[in-house]
Amino acid sequence: MIQPGLARINRLLQKTAIPWRAVHVAGTNGKGSVCAYVSAMLHAANIKTGRFNSPHLIDRWDCVTIAEKTVEESLFREVEETVRSRDSNAHDRASEFEILTATAFEVLARAKVDVGVIEVGLGGEEDATNIIKDPLVTVITKIGKDHQSILGDTMEAIARHKAGIFKHGVPCVVDSTSQEAALQVLRRTAQEVGAGPLLQIPPDRGHENPTFEALFRHRDTEPHQQINIQLAYHAAWLAVQQTAPTVQASTLLAGVDQVCWPGRLQTVDLAILAGREEPVILDGAHNPQSAEVLASYVNKRVRLRHRPVTWIVGVSAGKNIRELLSFLVQRHDNIVAVKFGPVDGMPWVSSVDAASVLEEARKLGVVGSMQNAGPNVIDAIKWAARTADGDPMVIAGSLYLVSDVLRLLRQRMAE
Repeated sequence: MIQPGLARINRLLQKTAIPWRAVHVAGTNGKGSVCAYVSAMLHAANIKTGRFNSPHLIDRWDCVTIAEKTVEESLFREVEETVRSRDSNAHDRASEFEILTATAFEVLARAKVDVGVIEVGLGGEEDATNIIKDPLVTVITKIGKDHQSILGDTMEAIARHKAGIFKHGVPCVVDSTSQEAALQVLRRTAQEVGAGPLLQIPPDRGHENPTFEALFRHRDTEPHQQINIQLAYHAAWLAVQQTAPTVQASTLLAGVDQVCWPGRLQTVDLAILAGREEPVILDGAHNPQSAEVLASYVNKRVRLRHRPVTWIVGVSAGKNIRELLSFLVQRHDNIVAVKFGPVDGMPWVSSVDAASVLEEARKLGVVGSMQNAGPNVIDAIKWAARTADGDPMVIAGSLYLVSDVLRLLRQRMAE
């Protein structure tokens, strides 16, 4: 499980010199994408950059990259074993996420990166990554409701946790499309700790940057993706001004086209798994905010008039299934529910029973075909492909389900 507090992570890293400076990113949705864009931009500027995202996607070590490449498994395991040995005799044992964070930080130190782009695991103030004391810049992506049992039920409470990464004298970049209640907390906290300047992106109407208007004019990007790119650019620009002031802004923007962020509005070919020739949308939407974004995309770009969408849905325990489905699934859509498998290195994560997902779908009035695939993801894919019969098909509900699908594709292609 995730254990708030910094005492254990401090113990794990007390003998580790951390010479790199950080771009520290918190928020509810978009953290991973912003980290990917920041990292790519800094790499384009020839700054040696490492990145730590969570959760991992396919393999436990793919959460750590050096110069835009996944760290070698052998190095990750070697460092992880060293970190675990430091915890072996402790009375207050570290959590798996704290072990992972310490491993990532140590890997970045050994790789002698100049900048580490670090994604907060949960919240901010008491997250293990907040051992960072002197970041180059902090970023808060769009704030929404998720993990309420830990972070609280209100936007204000959630924002207070996120704002915990603000540091005295450190500039911060925040998503201005968050609710005003959350923004007020961020502005007040930044002032209290002496952080700043605080940049709200996108800026007020009338202060738009023509550079971005030109950038997006010829790119097929959704509104939330455009905001994430802008957040990343401003964070990267603030970072290079402190580390490589001769870098030009155009150099950073060249990194945008190098980003491939799987599991977010990703189009995949499942022919090798289910014989379906039409593309499938794969998205890790797992809370109301991300589900609303996915639904908007599907309804605008994927859904055919008078034809149902067939959904494969898996949901983590503790999520509001009905709220999630209310955004995604329409009355005549088809749905197959599935349990994703155990998550390597994250024993606190589990999937809800497939039957619970279907029960909530029925309560919402869904009358399309339904199927309980239990824990068998490949059966779910095959049923969905047959049922869709060429009509739109979407896989959503959890990044852990996304991981299972991508892992199946990799395994089948290797055979």
